[in-house]
Amino acid sequence: MRGRAAPPGQALKRGVLIVVENLPVPFDRRVWMEATALRDAGYLVSVICPTGKGYEARREMIEGIAVYRHPLPPESNAGLGFVREYLAALWHETRLAWRVRRERGFDVLHACNPPDLIFLVAAPFKLLYGTRFVFDQHDVNPELYLTKFGRRDLPYRALVLAERLTYALADVVISTNESYRKIALTRGHKRPDQVFVVRSAPSLERFRPRPGGERHREGFRYLVGYLGVMGPQEGVDYLLHAVRHMVDRGRRDVKVMLIGGGSSLADLRALAEELGIGAYVEFTGRVPDEELLERLSACDVCVNPDPLNPLNDVSSMNKIVEYMALGKPIVQFDLKEGRASAGEASVYARPNDARALADELLALLDDPERRAAMGAAGLQRMRERLAWEHQIPALRAAYARALGTVRLSPPARLGSAERF
Repeated sequence: MRGRAAPPGQALKRGVLIVVENLPVPFDRRVWMEATALRDAGYLVSVICPTGKGYEARREMIEGIAVYRHPLPPESNAGLGFVREYLAALWHETRLAWRVRRERGFDVLHACNPPDLIFLVAAPFKLLYGTRFVFDQHDVNPELYLTKFGRRDLPYRALVLAERLTYALADVVISTNESYRKIALTRGHKRPDQVFVVRSAPSLERFRPRPGGERHREGFRYLVGYLGVMGPQEGVDYLLHAVRHMVDRGRRDVKVMLIGGGSSLADLRALAEELGIGAYVEFTGRVPDEELLERLSACDVCVNPDPLNPLNDVSSMNKIVEYMALGKPIVQFDLKEGRASAGEASVYARPNDARALADELLALLDDPERRAAMGAAGLQRMRERLAWEHQIPALRAAYARALGTVRLSPPARLGSAERF
């Protein structure tokens, strides 16, 4: 907090408050890596996020990062459910932001969408104290709405307005790929020196193969893995229909393992039973990181069934680079940013065609030499340019740009000895 004296021997630090609404920290791997990278760069980092399974503590100090968590209403795909969730989140984020200011102070508020409403939390601090606002754009919400509903109605226009106001308040925008950067430059009217690409990617020191996953084959010759959210726009239904096509062709030697949770998980389990493929698919739900790495390490092929739509074509999927970090060949639909991420590490099926997805999966499973070459190409791509270690300089540059625009009087801190 400003005006507080630092203890002897403790250096004054710039403070950062990261606000993320859709996942708890440190479960949200991108946000956690950003937080730890900023801590390592000398910032005093605090995070506001929701609670979640295994992350119920309301306040917690983790590796020098202060995490403040709040509850949210149950996850819902319905309109009124979204409204309740957003209003509750704004209330908790606002009250906790003022608490963080009192207890630790911050010079930068770093907002991770969705939704594009966190600017409402940041605005008072910017107007009253000159706090810098960094917009970390994980999703483009107007495209998400078009993907789900296919219309440019009042809710769509409200999303466009919220995004526009977020851009307008932002001193710096962090984009996850070049497509998002282009949107920030055009629709967001940001200058090139205000927009930085920081891709979502795992650290190769942490995200690496683990032994012990072979038991998850359960007698099947081939194991296909999926990792990600089970939501209405992730295309897991295409993958389940692809499994039905494979079984119809007499291929009963392939098991598909689906790792992750989400609002559509129950519906997808019901669809698997309806398709009669329950014996060939396993829904694991969310699993701890060690088990996740064990399971994916045992896979022969990993799959990304995200369909072609206005959102997915310009979005980079975390699962792609995570598969590549483990040296796994990939099958996915042919999307612009999917190709930009995976390159030769993937084969590309005709978009939104479950039968084409099945064709590519079976062809790759039956070609071990090609699988090995693709896996090696993906791992090399990660080592040379995509891994998290290559993203940290851009993150630091974004913060240097945000804090370099004005002269802030540094807040005094209690440092690592502060009680929390």
